[in-house]
Amino acid sequence: MMWLGVSIALVGALGYAGGAAIQQYEAVRGGATLKLVKRPRWWIGGAIGFVGAALHALALSFAPLVLIQPVSVTTLVFAVPLAAVLHGRRPHRAEVLGSVAVSVGLLGIMLLIPQSHTRPELSTPGALSFLGCVGVVVAACELFARRARGTAKALLSAIGAGVVTAAVSTFVRVVGGTFDGDLSHLFHWFTLAIPVLLVCAIVLLQRSYAVGHFSVAYAGVQVVDPVTSVLAGVILLGEPVPTDPGSIIPALVSAAVLIGGTITLGRLSPDLTCAPPIDAPVPVRTRAAAR
Repeated sequence: MMWLGVSIALVGALGYAGGAAIQQYEAVRGGATLKLVKRPRWWIGGAIGFVGAALHALALSFAPLVLIQPVSVTTLVFAVPLAAVLHGRRPHRAEVLGSVAVSVGLLGIMLLIPQSHTRPELSTPGALSFLGCVGVVVAACELFARRARGTAKALLSAIGAGVVTAAVSTFVRVVGGTFDGDLSHLFHWFTLAIPVLLVCAIVLLQRSYAVGHFSVAYAGVQVVDPVTSVLAGVILLGEPVPTDPGSIIPALVSAAVLIGGTITLGRLSPDLTCAPPIDAPVPVRTRAAAR
């Protein structure tokens, strides 16, 4: 069942990446405002991303957070080059290498965590404490993002979106993992919290994308989301952590690769400079911007 969950998560990652790249393109061109709902391409991206997210949620019903969440990081490999193509340029070599480094580094860290067959259980006090921590992080990120510019602004909004997305995955894991075909298990406030958190995550994502630094924004979300989810799985759901001392060195190497990839992405030029005016026709293909 766990391999089935991983396979579903991989397909979902591809769909989520495509939808995110399309929505970011529209957010850069038109700004993260309510005007986006009038843009058909934004809705198409949202539909594709929703299918990817739905598949990810389905995967969480078959396997634990510590196994499924790292799979979502592979969307970086798909999304960043796709975003470059949408903006009429070839992906920079550093862009591709940075995306791969972030993915490999984070996957290396996460794969050191042992698999678990633990039934997910979350108490109401634990859930409320978790949501309180998420709220504090989001509020702090929004406060600092108002004074930030460029890469820092995109990253701060991405951090807020990442922790909220992790909360969605955590609640989906609890609801899906305890479903067992019994519809009565769905009648819980955890189920109602999922769509509310999802809307908040979408809003924060669009604000992060609109800054123009898609590589930074998307990488930030894909790093913060799995890390927060795994912490929630370990602390709140009792999923196991590695105890073998021999895993420390591989973890440090993976962390170094992850940090190097993130720094590389952070130094790239924003996609905002490549976006055409909102009323201008979308070019079929243009030459890559001067590096």
